[in-house]
Amino acid sequence: MERQRGIVMQGAEPAAGVLYLVGTPIGNTGDLSPRARTVLSGVNRIACEDTRRSGLLLHNLGIKNRLISFHEHNQAARIPELLEALEAGESLAVISDAGLPGISDPGEALVASARARGAQVICVPGPCAATTALVSSGLPAGRFCFEGFLPAKAAQRRSAIAELAAEPRTIVLFEAPHRLLALLEDLLTELGDRPVAVTRELTKRHEQQVGPTLSVALEHFRKTPPQGEFTLVLAGAPECSEERPSDTNLLEQLEALVASGLSRNEACRQLSRSTGLSKRDLYALLHQSEDAS
Repeated sequence: MERQRGIVMQGAEPAAGVLYLVGTPIGNTGDLSPRARTVLSGVNRIACEDTRRSGLLLHNLGIKNRLISFHEHNQAARIPELLEALEAGESLAVISDAGLPGISDPGEALVASARARGAQVICVPGPCAATTALVSSGLPAGRFCFEGFLPAKAAQRRSAIAELAAEPRTIVLFEAPHRLLALLEDLLTELGDRPVAVTRELTKRHEQQVGPTLSVALEHFRKTPPQGEFTLVLAGAPECSEERPSDTNLLEQLEALVASGLSRNEACRQLSRSTGLSKRDLYALLHQSEDAS
């Protein structure tokens, strides 16, 4: 390889001592790039989350190579081994079960460690569920934030959602099928009925995008049990066209809702939906007032 003005000029790939992050198909196997195929066929070994799953994928693609397991449960022991292999001149590829490695998987820690040791890291771009869902959702894609998987425990998940209540950018989330209903319920409760695209089977023949709102998506998946991994694209907080009501005005509305028979929690939830303000902030306001009285 030749260096010119700080740019690494690539020769034949794969090169010795290089760690390659290779994007694999998220559904349609035709999305594997020719460059990715060349790298995966030529590296000394491939680190992957699930050797059986990746082995089947590579077999179907006609790629034969040595696979080594690399996942969250063995990364502490595996990273030093992989770094030693790089220093010995091996070329390595890292792949995830689907899409780009390094996003919500151990590839991130390996890349950081490899760069800290001075190893060269090269990404071979490929499909990504987050951006694929985003650009096809119809929601604003000029500015967005990726949150990945929110906490599995209910209280922590709701707290994380509350922190996102004022986020104006489009939000991209991942979720497992057995937690999808709980996530949709919490999003609807904490944020109100926002626009959303709940996607699954991206790039496959039966690709599905459910919406256009959280309430519609929730009703759909209550009737049709969720299957497979999901990518959600959620609208950001709506712009406030009017000036924020004063705390005094908000408190009066909350007290009126409570006086009508609603619980404090439900009163805060309803006012949050109508004003776009954080339910947590409204609850704190009501709590402070009760403490002062």
